[in-house]
Amino acid sequence: MKLFLLLLFVALNAVASNYSLRASVGQATDYDFGEILTGSIGKFQKNSTVYTLDAGYLTRQSSKEIPIDLYIKSSLSYFEQPSRDAIYEMTIYLKAYYNIDFFDNRVRIGFGEGASYTSGILQVEKEDAEAYGDNNSHFLNYIDMSLDFDFGRLVRYKPLKNTYLGFLIKHRSGIFGLINNVKHGGSNHLCLYIEKNF
Repeated sequence: MKLFLLLLFVALNAVASNYSLRASVGQATDYDFGEILTGSIGKFQKNSTVYTLDAGYLTRQSSKEIPIDLYIKSSLSYFEQPSRDAIYEMTIYLKAYYNIDFFDNRVRIGFGEGASYTSGILQVEKEDAEAYGDNNSHFLNYIDMSLDFDFGRLVRYKPLKNTYLGFLIKHRSGIFGLINNVKHGGSNHLCLYIEKNF
């Protein structure tokens, strides 16, 4: 498997352009989306881990006037949960990156919006719904927020340019009941990732 991923990485780097590939790992948190955005990080659920492989296509590249890259993205996630069957997730979304360039370095702030479908109900979502007497759903809204930096530019190593290390919030929700009448049965996962743009 490791050899396959290495060969895929080399092949994409050699022939592809305008693509991105991201691998991430993270854990579920009991904090809601608003609490995370105001700096509350923690209260992790033990043994509730997500592994994600994400691919994107660049539809609009940043310019001096508008420093925003726009990608169409999709991902496949594997959720490992205590005493439950594994659950898979498929997402499709549009993601914008705001680029901040300074001293030959780059930091990106990313925001993505789209849809998520899971093969089962996540334990964290089930517990959240039960606490409020709410519904669950396989299909929910998806938000992908990230903050990263270009590792290659930072260490001044050209082959690693456009290789980003970052922090990600994976958020599933019913948008206060707008989707499948789910008001509280969503989830948040805090992840670390590496992303390569080709």
